[in-house]
Order: sequence, then structure tokens, then C-alpha cells
Amino acid sequence: MTVFAAAIDRIYANPSMAEAALWISATTSEERPIRVIRRTPDRITGFGAARFVSDTMNVDMRVSDLPDPLPGDLIVIGADSFTIQGEPMRDRERLIWTLDLSPT
Repeated sequence: MTVFAAAIDRIYANPSMAEAALWISATTSEERPIRVIRRTPDRITGFGAARFVSDTMNVDMRVSDLPDPLPGDLIVIGADSFTIQGEPMRDRERLIWTLDLSPT
């Protein structure tokens, strides 16, 4: 285990940083508990000459928790359900997935 992987594990174990969630496969209905860090940045989208600000929902999760998330899979955080939209992206170290979510 690298020092980066050990640091990531400590961050995701901290209840002030990460929270429990449930991943549900869209194709097999398999379920797996995961830990996620929520990020909800505003996104600016251009449409012609106008610019719109919209809310987004992204989560970061460890690759070790789930090696292959796919678009259409569900992420349940508390009472809220979200669908993975778009392709999941990994960081440079290949330790963290960033998932773009939409409410279901």
C-alpha cells in the first residue's frame, strides 16, 4: 500500500469527511456498501448568449470500494437516491472515482 492509499483510507474512514452509501448495479441489482464524499459545486452552462448556474451533485469514492461503477447504477445516500450519469472518472493515482449524479 502506498502512502497515498493509506491517506485516502484514513480520510474515508473519518465520519466528518465521508459518509456511508449504498451502490446498486443497474444490470444485476447487486448491492455493495461504499463510503462517499459529497461535492455540490455550482456549474455554469452557456446557452447562446446566456449563462445559467445550476446545482450539481458529485461524489468521490475509493476505487477499492467499487472497481467498476457504470452509468445508470444507483447510489443511495441516506434517504436520497441518485443515478450515475456520464462516465466515472478516476484521479491520476487511480485511487478515487468521481461520479456525476442526478436525482432519481
